[in-house]
Amino acid sequence: MQFTAEQRLDDGVLEREFVLGEIPGVLWTPASASAATPVPLILLGIPPLGLRRMYPRLAARARHAAADGFAAATIELPGSGDRPRWPAVEQARADLRRAMEAGEPVGDEIIDPLVLPLVEKAVPEWQTVLDALLSLPEIGGPVGYSGGVISIGIRLAVVEPRIAAAALFAGSLVPAAIVEEARRVTIPLHVLLQWDDEGNDRQAALDLFDAFGSKEKTLNANMGGHTGVPQSAGDAAAGFFARHLR
Repeated sequence: MQFTAEQRLDDGVLEREFVLGEIPGVLWTPASASAATPVPLILLGIPPLGLRRMYPRLAARARHAAADGFAAATIELPGSGDRPRWPAVEQARADLRRAMEAGEPVGDEIIDPLVLPLVEKAVPEWQTVLDALLSLPEIGGPVGYSGGVISIGIRLAVVEPRIAAAALFAGSLVPAAIVEEARRVTIPLHVLLQWDDEGNDRQAALDLFDAFGSKEKTLNANMGGHTGVPQSAGDAAAGFFARHLR
């Protein structure tokens, strides 16, 4: 892992950009983090809109985590931002847009080529980055996963034993194979659902929540669309991580 830029934010949080192989990312650590007092880590998942475009929201989430005593990190997803184009996935996104604009049902023939290749490539990358992050003296465990593409979060929760808890953003574009994997998830879960999210099928999101195998799972449902998440929802997610990562 090579750090390529760093700055100390006004609240004392250290923000460092890094590259690991071909994977770019950002790490935020609170001022309290040191080799003597290593801090837990939250992995910040992002949608495939690009790290730069999502930076303001990511930085706000990271600073919130730092105020609670946690480090936070994110990476650019394959095919997003400045990473090499991924023509097959770009075509799948175009097929999704066309179907949604035409009011057509979005079936497995669209969802699977869009989501499964991303999961297959992104999850091993997250694991490689996690190896590097946990080798830093100021970063300890346990580890949480927050937000992002819900299918990536599900796969990570199944295959990565170092992740102790996950807060996921509810989504409905989930392949049937990933729904089956959700039944194998056993870590504590906190799932945020916007009740009137124009981009999600509410019933599909509820069915996915029902499929999770975790004994401890909470659904935080709020009225409003995709961008109408209330501050209280963020506070609830922060409380969830405080219970499970300390």
